[in-house]
Amino acid sequence: LRERASRSIAAVVREIPDGRYRFVDQLDGAGSPQIVVAIEVRGERMVLDFKGSSPTIASSLNAHESVTLSAVFYALRCLAPESIPTNSGLLDAIELRIPPDTIVGARSPAAVAGGNVETSQRIVDVVFGALAKALPLRMPAASQGSMNNLSLGGTRDDGSAFTYFETLAGGIGAGPEGPGASALHSHMTNTLNTPIEAFELDLPVRVTAYHQRRGSGGPGRHRGGEGIVREIEALRDMTLTLLTTRRAEGPWPLRGGVAGRPGRNVLVSETRRRRLAACLSRTLRAHERVRIETPGGGGWGRRTPRAR
Repeated sequence: LRERASRSIAAVVREIPDGRYRFVDQLDGAGSPQIVVAIEVRGERMVLDFKGSSPTIASSLNAHESVTLSAVFYALRCLAPESIPTNSGLLDAIELRIPPDTIVGARSPAAVAGGNVETSQRIVDVVFGALAKALPLRMPAASQGSMNNLSLGGTRDDGSAFTYFETLAGGIGAGPEGPGASALHSHMTNTLNTPIEAFELDLPVRVTAYHQRRGSGGPGRHRGGEGIVREIEALRDMTLTLLTTRRAEGPWPLRGGVAGRPGRNVLVSETRRRRLAACLSRTLRAHERVRIETPGGGGWGRRTPRAR
């Protein structure tokens, strides 16, 4: 099975035109740290070089090289037919160059929790972006690019402690064959929906909104998928932690499409609405609501009079 996977991925790489394809994307935060990849294709071999990516940063949005490898593995798997076995043979055709002490090659004592869940998404984005220059009629625009990590912690009415964590779906990037799907997890995340009934039954919360975020998908010949809105009211004081990205710039488009709308985190109280940072930890007071609006997917292709 491993040899079959190795032969198959070599054939996939051989279909990519020889050349060097470079792409840059960034993360939210101070200095807008960059992730850079240059993909060089020669015959059945592919080199992915992350030279030029930003040094490790003070926040937890640093990824260990194992996370970078996993994201690249996922991207390659997307290129390969479903019939190809998923195993380490898929890596035989590639060479990875990951500079140490960067946000894609972090080493101790750099913090890496956010790199696992957020930077991994951006690594997929840059690999897809570079491949789109080689395969312009095959690759999709960027999907939401964030797991929209939300956690709550505190005590129930009976005094028992609780901790709750979820990731939230968003828009999928449109592609050459059609629009992006709406309200789905993408790339490095695939968690299931938490039913509102179970959520409210177990925890001192009330879900006050849960629906698609209309208009968040980027326009184009094929429109990006819509993100979602999830608004949660605290019924007791609790701790809220958010770890999100794609709040500064939306997911990029391709072939003349329009970027998806960036995500937004909002604190809603009886008297006002206030924007929240992409990453934070704070007290959510009783009857305050946290509203998460997730990014829409990027659009693909220039709009025509009939495109929606």
